[in-house]
Amino acid sequence: MNHNDLAQLAKQLLAGELTLEQFLQQAAGIAPLGEAHVDLDRTRRCGFPEVVYAEGKTVAALEKIIKALMEHGADVLATRMSAQQAAELQQKFPTALYNPIGRTFRVPKTKGESVENDGLGLVTIVTAGTSDMPVAEEARETALWTGASVRLLADVGVAGPHRLTANLSMLQDADAVVVVAGMEGALPSVVGGYVSCPVIGVPTSIGYGTGFAGIAALLSMLNSCAANVTVVNIDAGFKAGYVAGLIAKNAAKARMKSAE
Repeated sequence: MNHNDLAQLAKQLLAGELTLEQFLQQAAGIAPLGEAHVDLDRTRRCGFPEVVYAEGKTVAALEKIIKALMEHGADVLATRMSAQQAAELQQKFPTALYNPIGRTFRVPKTKGESVENDGLGLVTIVTAGTSDMPVAEEARETALWTGASVRLLADVGVAGPHRLTANLSMLQDADAVVVVAGMEGALPSVVGGYVSCPVIGVPTSIGYGTGFAGIAALLSMLNSCAANVTVVNIDAGFKAGYVAGLIAKNAAKARMKSAE
């Protein structure tokens, strides 16, 4: 919270418009909403606002949380949102962008903002197969929310390696590459051997019985011999998109600084 915001809160406290408890909570960047305490100070601390996990929450609770974030000037991102939740919330937030494949719900600060950005760095998202698209779309929407430009290269798994090598130009200038794969999870290692940026492997639960709902892919990625590969949890498209966006943002800042 900056000096002006704190001064305004102090005036409200002195005028009796806020209780001491409300003053302390708002000064700490917390918005108490009954069932939730929204972290309004997260952008200052972590670079991006708090993200809403929609699964298990009522539409009424989601509406309150989204309003609190919007009133604080945040670009809103909610993940794992059902089509039913989104349909009700879009009546309240008509500028919202719902992705039914990735199950994400974004409310941009700027009315009419495009789904694509051309801002803070470049992220490329790669999928092994089309069955991995729900996780890839969650990662794509998250990376867009961070302000990064995002490319998507789908269905280039190791069963047909020529599909990947034919599209290396989409990978080699990226600040971070997210690789989404199920089955045996080999694709991040292959991609890691072609690029000089961080590669974030996302194991998916796609596969047959011995894949153990993504555990085989997870273990394969964790044992990657490509030194630039790191791994997030099974089906964790959000986590991969967030980390990739953070890497891209910092890389873009470094380029801008060196150009000054």
